Amino acid sequence: MTTPKRTAQATPEALHRIFTLAEKPHSTLGRIEKEISQNLIGFLNNHIVANKNALTDIEQDFVCPRIPEQPEFVSDHMHHLLDKLVSQSVHTASPTFIGHMTSALPAFILPLSKLMVGLNQNLVKVETSKAFTPLERQVVGMMHNLVYQKDERFYQDWMHSAEHSLGAFCSGGTVANITALWVARNNLFKANGNFQGISRTGLFSALQHYGYQGLVILVSERGHYSLRKSADILGIGQDSVIAIETDENNKINCQKLQLKCEELQKQNIKVLAIVGIAGTTETGNVDPLDKMADIAKQYDCYFHVDAAWGGATLLSNKHRHILAGIDRADSVTIDAHKQMYVPMGVGMVLFKDPSLVSDIAHHAEYILRKGSKDLGSHTLEGSRSGVAMLVYSSLHIISRPGYEMLINQAIEKAEYFASIIHLHDDFELITKPELCLLTYRYAPKLIQDLLLQVDDKQQSKINTILGELTQFIQKRQRENGHSFVSRTRIQVARYNGEKVIVFRVVLANPLTSRANLRDILAEQSLLAQESEVFLPKLFDLVKDN
Repeated sequence: MTTPKRTAQATPEALHRIFTLAEKPHSTLGRIEKEISQNLIGFLNNHIVANKNALTDIEQDFVCPRIPEQPEFVSDHMHHLLDKLVSQSVHTASPTFIGHMTSALPAFILPLSKLMVGLNQNLVKVETSKAFTPLERQVVGMMHNLVYQKDERFYQDWMHSAEHSLGAFCSGGTVANITALWVARNNLFKANGNFQGISRTGLFSALQHYGYQGLVILVSERGHYSLRKSADILGIGQDSVIAIETDENNKINCQKLQLKCEELQKQNIKVLAIVGIAGTTETGNVDPLDKMADIAKQYDCYFHVDAAWGGATLLSNKHRHILAGIDRADSVTIDAHKQMYVPMGVGMVLFKDPSLVSDIAHHAEYILRKGSKDLGSHTLEGSRSGVAMLVYSSLHIISRPGYEMLINQAIEKAEYFASIIHLHDDFELITKPELCLLTYRYAPKLIQDLLLQVDDKQQSKINTILGELTQFIQKRQRENGHSFVSRTRIQVARYNGEKVIVFRVVLANPLTSRANLRDILAEQSLLAQESEVFLPKLFDLVKDN
């Protein structure tokens, strides 16, 4: 006889139960939590990056637009999530997932995250966060000290000042960059005489009052897309983000930057900010920040450094010099969810001058009162969780020397991978690693030799076919699920600045071994042989020449 399926009911008693913590270790909720933990550990210990199910198939489990009228038991819903969600997720902690800036997390993050979620603090206001507010201010101070290295007295004076801020936590680098440029804009167009400031009167009035013909942001052509978002949101317009050419090492050409500043000055167009990149998303390179700071000073421009990726390198005394000049920036963006190994959604913006944020201060009688130490008065986002606790704990548990070991190992791993790619007859190293990010492609030695012999037109044709082969390999590798590398298109100086499609790898995962890297190249070599179109095309070109 079939046992009838039990059904849950939406009753006051049932709702009370789901808001009540289980008191007994063997309660139903306790057993469910244990099962979830075991399944998660099993998932994380599995080195398969992803299963082979197509996204279109997975979408079929998530097509209903109606909010359920019938409640579910927590245990039943948990099994639904394990079956439909967890099993179909990407294993970003896998040692062979080396395509993006996500990595394995320290084991202590899981119980600490439970503590953070359970406390459910809201950092917009002291009344909803209490101890989390000074904790966040301290973490911001620690990161500020990492960048700017001020003396102890500086932090005693400013770290907990109600009217000042050394920076802010936010959801990621995009919001951090927007915040920095918002501060730059409002400080440039301060209230003056009868002018009430840009925050009150808007950009058109600000330009009229100060007599400028326009406003622009200067950044290298490797700048992150969030800068165009920032310009859009701040009313400057995406076309006002001017991309400056890079050199053969993907760093901004400072001579071109200076010439552009000179040209804009003659046109009476004000440079709102010069933005330096400390760890480009595509190649991991760092701009010459010291030289950029000199130019910003010469033309009286705000200088912001987007170090969302590379900022954690400052934790390594061995490699800190790569970011020389970052301490001269007016503001700096750092993402802790990248090389500081905390969960996604933990960005920071830091300000050299604690008084800079005064021009973006917002107050409301019911929540953000003047004179309070509410963090929300100086942030773009309102309600925020207490994720600063995870950074606080990580800095204490791992420590700076521990982070230095992780950073150094990641860079050494990238250098090793670059070396075996360079020595492999079937692969071409495109960009050498400056941090722990590099690009390369599958290109048999015969094809590499041919590229050196042919004219520009033939070279472009070969690069197009190699790009198609790169896409083929990357897609097959992703579908197989054993490993993952990403791909991108970048300009390559040796091919006259032509944009070519390349593999892109990020080697920040401490669990990735040299054997994993050798296996990934071996897999790509085998996958290339499966190409029935692109590889034969390339060898036909060799025969024809």
